[in-house]
Amino acid sequence: MRRTLLVSLLVVSLVSCVLGQEQKVGSFEAKGTIRVNIEYLLFTPQAKQKKKLPMIVFLHGAGERGDNIERVKVHGPPKIVEKKKDFPFIVLSPQCPRGQWWKSEVLVQLIDTVIAKHPVDPDRVYLTGLSMGGYGSWDLATKFPDRFAAVAPICGGGKPETVTSIRHLPIWVFHGAKDNVVSIDRSQKMVDALKKIGGKVRFTIYPDANHDSWTKTYENPKLYEWFLEHRRKPGKKARS
Repeated sequence: MRRTLLVSLLVVSLVSCVLGQEQKVGSFEAKGTIRVNIEYLLFTPQAKQKKKLPMIVFLHGAGERGDNIERVKVHGPPKIVEKKKDFPFIVLSPQCPRGQWWKSEVLVQLIDTVIAKHPVDPDRVYLTGLSMGGYGSWDLATKFPDRFAAVAPICGGGKPETVTSIRHLPIWVFHGAKDNVVSIDRSQKMVDALKKIGGKVRFTIYPDANHDSWTKTYENPKLYEWFLEHRRKPGKKARS
């Protein structure tokens, strides 16, 4: 009886590892005009899935850059999945090298590689990031708008003149009204530019928040419900 129990526990343990009880660390080498090696975290929900899964791409802030991948777990989805093993998304969380900024051409190569190798639904890929990652989200979305179903930039900013390419994308922007690191004006200008051309944008302002407008955002289940309401539009297929 005891031996049977031990064997059963071993089987459960092995199955749990296979189904993704913890985030896995991966390494990726970008090719082309920009050549760089980056590490990333990849989480797959614990429950066994027969269908392809939605994926969140998370871009961290400036403080998490470097070569210690554990730092990426301090905020956002990669922090959440450390405890919530049934989180219903694959989560891709790359780490930006020390002293660098997010490079959209590198990120899109990584995203395409992960989609090709894992059970990701390419029509349900969602993009979000905070601070430097908020800037990165705006840049990546405007340069590669056909890769995503919805985007949620947090306390970031971008170039208002580029938003025409994301007019069709559902976008939910978040910012703290008292942010003294990245002025709320940076988000407001992007929102205003999108509204001017009829974009699908909503803007949540936390009246008492300083720079940390991400904790409340990522703890809000409505964000993830909102993601799942959206699929990439027909005709917006990823370029090969």
